Amino acid sequence: MIHEFQIRVLPHQAANEQSITQYVAREKGLDVRTIKAVRVLRRSIDARQRTIFVNLMVRVFVNEMPPACEYQHREYGNVEGKCPVIVVGAGPAGLFAALKLIEYGLRPIVVERGKDVRTRKVDLANISRTHSVDPESNYCFGEGGAGAYSDGKLYTRSKKRGSIEGVLNIFCQHGASSSILVDAHPHIGTDKLPRVIENIRGTINSCGGEVRFGTRMEEILIKDGRVCGIVTTDGEILADAVILATGHSAKDVYRMLDKNKIALEAKGFAVGVRLEHPSKLIDQIQYHSPDGRGKYLPAAEYSFTTQVDGRGVYSFCMCPGGVVIPSASASQELLVNGMSPSHRGGAWSNSGMVVQINPEDVLLPEMQIDCEGIEGVSDDSPLRVMNFQQRLERLCWVMGNRKQTAPAQRMTDFVRGKLSYDLPRSSYAPGLLSSPMHFWLPKFISTRLQRGFEQFGRSSRGFLTSEAVMIGVETRTSSPVRIIRDNDTLQHVTVQGLFPCGEGAGYAGGIVSAAVDGERCALSAKEYLGC
Repeated sequence: MIHEFQIRVLPHQAANEQSITQYVAREKGLDVRTIKAVRVLRRSIDARQRTIFVNLMVRVFVNEMPPACEYQHREYGNVEGKCPVIVVGAGPAGLFAALKLIEYGLRPIVVERGKDVRTRKVDLANISRTHSVDPESNYCFGEGGAGAYSDGKLYTRSKKRGSIEGVLNIFCQHGASSSILVDAHPHIGTDKLPRVIENIRGTINSCGGEVRFGTRMEEILIKDGRVCGIVTTDGEILADAVILATGHSAKDVYRMLDKNKIALEAKGFAVGVRLEHPSKLIDQIQYHSPDGRGKYLPAAEYSFTTQVDGRGVYSFCMCPGGVVIPSASASQELLVNGMSPSHRGGAWSNSGMVVQINPEDVLLPEMQIDCEGIEGVSDDSPLRVMNFQQRLERLCWVMGNRKQTAPAQRMTDFVRGKLSYDLPRSSYAPGLLSSPMHFWLPKFISTRLQRGFEQFGRSSRGFLTSEAVMIGVETRTSSPVRIIRDNDTLQHVTVQGLFPCGEGAGYAGGIVSAAVDGERCALSAKEYLGC
């Protein structure tokens, strides 16, 4: 017999199956000798009060054994010689589109401008060591996309059609811990995700698909309003359907599409900084204890949001026990992101702290940034938000002494409008440079951040502190451009057979929602081809 119970236990009781079994037997009146196994289906931390609880949904197997596998296994057939579909980009949208195409009996040809996920690590280390950025291999470009080396969080609020649980099962099938099926905020970790990505590539190749690295798309081939292939750095690839999953940092792709009159529109996004605290301090604040998280609790997370002068100010992509990383995808730009390993045991915790930007906001006088060599921000261009983004990244690079040394300021000094004469230790490997960010950030952004920090400090005592450092700038929260598609067919509104997909196309916001969108586009491609 199988029972399911919702229980609320103390952290030490949630720490192992034996403790949970004893608790369930006692509270539900079961004979502990008849319980063969207990499986946790859902787990979340309730830290709203002084006493911390763990909420568990458990499945209890009484007088019967559980199935051996904790996830649903997916079968993939051989698609050699089948109808080809080009997938541009090997991030989560592209990889999951490729897997779904194989399920449908179609042959994916995945083209990726960057390197494979392991080789890519050398170029990432080189950014911190030499301050040089390979424009084809960095934290944004390469196998796995921007998510491969930026934490691997799988939490999403997306309500899009598609199976989030199905995506998580596929990650488990390819090597991720089954804990991602349980945790309220599932997380693989930057140290574990590359192997999972390699295994997904292995499935694609073993089934007759292809993944080509160092292959940048330069043009889309269109005849009579229909896609017929793409032009890459290695030549033409012909196919009647193209899934465009290039990620949110491929500025050259947006410019190519705009040049070829493929309909785009400016899209709102968010801009701000990375805020880094000592992880012990965040644990103490969130768990209401001078001892921090103790032995049985995970590194603490936080989430803040407020409204300042009609725009949202909020935390983004919080990385407990993580590090801040240099995320430029070209020379002469500087921006940052965060990541954390699976154990989340680092000395610092960081989060993006950003301000909502609407397309019309970038036209305001207070948002103008003088910058040579980058297109202006005109009111009729679908690239105007992207151009503003690039100008801010160039300004940050200049303020960082034209290297990947990031401008930084103590949190309290920023709020008070004072230069920081020294900076706390930081996880940011290329180094920090004290800078008056309150002065050179556009006032639209800086004043909202200042007031937002004051509100967060009032709601969470100890959060607004001189021990926290702001690191500039956080600009790649989402795509600044949307590639317009039909809501039903997911095809581009004017080009048949072209399926804009994932975060780069403006239809997702993270690993899981991008993967779900990739699967949806694969289904639409199948229906379009009639295969």
